Amino acid sequence: MATRSLVLTTRNERGTREIGRALGVACCGPLCVALRGPLGAGKTVVVKGMAEGLGMADTVTSPTFTFVNEYHGGGRRLTHVDVYRIESYEDLESIGWSDVVLEADVLAVEWAERADGELPAPRIDVTLVLGSGDERLVELRAVGAEAEAALARLQAQGLD
Repeated sequence: MATRSLVLTTRNERGTREIGRALGVACCGPLCVALRGPLGAGKTVVVKGMAEGLGMADTVTSPTFTFVNEYHGGGRRLTHVDVYRIESYEDLESIGWSDVVLEADVLAVEWAERADGELPAPRIDVTLVLGSGDERLVELRAVGAEAEAALARLQAQGLD
């Protein structure tokens, strides 16, 4: 079975946030969004957009030091995890990873490469690549049928 994928280019932070918003709108069921990219690539910006798309009015901040932030609204829950400082499975478990994954509605994981092998499906892998200036190349790849359906809904919003 072919895996659905999509590559988009944004010219500024607003465009990166809009991809996140469209992703939030496309989330109809439990879904993990695994965010990868260098420091300053826009991972938290994507999550801010996701919260908007999910109907949440909360101010989204990076959970770099708290590890996990939760946001509620629109009848949904967004669990935002930053695993930048995670070095092992034991570190993941020390932040309650198993419970986070089991209880998550929409799960956004920054620095997802540090949790490879522990990321749940359905999942959309989002890789942000720095371009010139504020430009970003945003690659989205679906893992699982529900994620493929979510990516199809995102494409239907006309972002491609």
